[in-house]
Amino acid sequence: QDPFIAFHLDKTLVRKYMKPLLIGELAPDQPSFEPSKNKKLVEDFRELRAAVEKMGLLNPNLTFFMLYLCHILVLDVAAWLTIWYFGASTLPFLLSALLLGTVQAQAGWLQHDFGHLSVFSKSRWNHWVHKFVIGHLKGAPASWWNHLHFQHHAKPNCFRKDPDVNMHPLFFALGKPLSVELGVQKKKFMPYNHQHKYFFIIGPPALVPLYFQWYIFYFAVQRKQWVDLAWMLTFYIRFFLTYVPLLGVKGVLGLHLLVRFIESNWFVWITQMNHIPMHIDYDKNVDWFSTQLQATCNVHQSFFNDWFSGHLNFQIEHHLFPTMPRHNYWKVAPLVKSLCAKHGIEYQCKPLLTAFADIVHSLKDSGELWLDAYLHK
Repeated sequence: QDPFIAFHLDKTLVRKYMKPLLIGELAPDQPSFEPSKNKKLVEDFRELRAAVEKMGLLNPNLTFFMLYLCHILVLDVAAWLTIWYFGASTLPFLLSALLLGTVQAQAGWLQHDFGHLSVFSKSRWNHWVHKFVIGHLKGAPASWWNHLHFQHHAKPNCFRKDPDVNMHPLFFALGKPLSVELGVQKKKFMPYNHQHKYFFIIGPPALVPLYFQWYIFYFAVQRKQWVDLAWMLTFYIRFFLTYVPLLGVKGVLGLHLLVRFIESNWFVWITQMNHIPMHIDYDKNVDWFSTQLQATCNVHQSFFNDWFSGHLNFQIEHHLFPTMPRHNYWKVAPLVKSLCAKHGIEYQCKPLLTAFADIVHSLKDSGELWLDAYLHK
């Protein structure tokens, strides 16, 4: 019930589509609550959810999102004007790449808002604008993002259910229990005891340019997402038409690669700081609140941190209320904290640089656990 309520705006419409999936109903004398879940916590969270709705914290401020979109478009134009006015020498080229990298990162946070249906009151309006922001401003398919991201939200850090931890075990040993399991099974796809070092090579710099860049096209074609593919092509056509006259074909390819490199570093550090250092294991089927809190942590609030992370510094609140517009996270945070305190659940919040460092520390720790189990168990 809690994930269903968390993900959908129009519950009546979704229930209509779910009717064919109904396979039966529990008899009145059957227990309807699973023993692995904390009943009192579930009840308290549902009370909190009701209070959040009553306070209007799920109501978006459209001006906030329109201004956010405008600042992205201004940066995009500024990047082109930089090369047009100052020429294609090294400094203007690098400045333009930095501006475009910022555009890509910030458009990434904005498409995330539309994807989560947190901007408009109608689901389909969010879906339409989502296609424009992720397709035309970023060159990626909305269907790809939806397919992966909602699995992540339903079961964050649950191995084989959250696609965001699929780099275990091929590239990294993630989480203490899974790392020990790998070592006991004598599996070694990579030298995991060095993963905190090679993360800097195959993690932040490589994810977008070397993997996402080609996989998104494969995804769109394989799943016949022709509308998404058309939106994606408008990004590449616009990019090449506006920059080829200034830089030539080689220059444009170089610029595009550099922009993806900047975006990739920005994206990976921000998205992984909330999850990689947290508990990663198989799904234990605990309640919604506990599932989210054991897999997510926050980063301190500041104007810069809010902007730089697209408000994902409030990852806990975002995971509990995925459709909540991000400008309201700070309002619900104290209520979430008090619920955590009441039930003895840790609510982690740390400085930005500490959060980055914790990614590396957690990789080092799980790598050492793997090595110890590999050699001695």
